[in-house]
Amino acid sequence: MEPTQVEVTKKLLQLDTIKIQPSNPFTWASGWKSPIYCDNRKILSFPEARTLVRDKFVEIIRNKYPGVEVIAGVATGAIAHGVLVADVLELPFIYIRSKPKGHGLENLIEGDLKPGQKVVVIEDLVSTGESSLKAAEAVNSFGGEVIGMLAIFTYNFPVAKEKFSQAKIELSPLSNYQVLIEMALENGEITQDQVQTLMEWRNNPADWGK
Repeated sequence: MEPTQVEVTKKLLQLDTIKIQPSNPFTWASGWKSPIYCDNRKILSFPEARTLVRDKFVEIIRNKYPGVEVIAGVATGAIAHGVLVADVLELPFIYIRSKPKGHGLENLIEGDLKPGQKVVVIEDLVSTGESSLKAAEAVNSFGGEVIGMLAIFTYNFPVAKEKFSQAKIELSPLSNYQVLIEMALENGEITQDQVQTLMEWRNNPADWGK
C-alpha cells in the first residue's frame, strides 16, 4: 500500500464515509446488492479531510500532468473537490453534467472550455466506470483533450479497468477497494470471513446477493 492510499483510506474510515455491511447489504440505484456503500460527499463537511483530498489531487496533477490547462469536475459529487483543486492550481474550472440541462443553452459542459485545451477530470467515486468515461467523452467531443482522470475512491471492478484501458485514459485514485478491505481487517472492523464475502462481491457485483 502506498502512503497516500493509507492516509486517505484511514481518513475515509474515520469519518465513516464508507459503510461495510456484508450481512445487511445496500441496494444501489442500479439495483445491485452491495455489502458496501461509499458516500464521499461527507468529506466536504470536514475541513481537514477535504484539504487532504485536495492536496493529494494537486500533488498527483503536478507530478503527472504538468501541462494541464483546465480542471473538470463530474457532477455532482466531484464539483466541489474540483473547484478546490483548480483554485490551488490557479486554473480554469468546468463541470460536466450527467445529461444536458433541459432549458436555456442545454449545456452538458458548464464553464469555458476552449478546443484543444488539456483537461484533468476529477471524480469522487468510480464503480463500473461508465459515467466517468461518459464525462471524459463529453470533454473530448467538445474539443478538449482529457489527459487523465483522478478519483477519491474506486471499487477496482474488472469491467472498469477494461473500460479505462479501452478508452486509453489513466485513472489515478487516492484509495481503492483492496486497500480499504486490508485496512478495515487490520482495524478489526471486519472479520476474515467477511473479507471473503466482500471479495466475492467485487468479482461479480451484478449477480451477488441474488
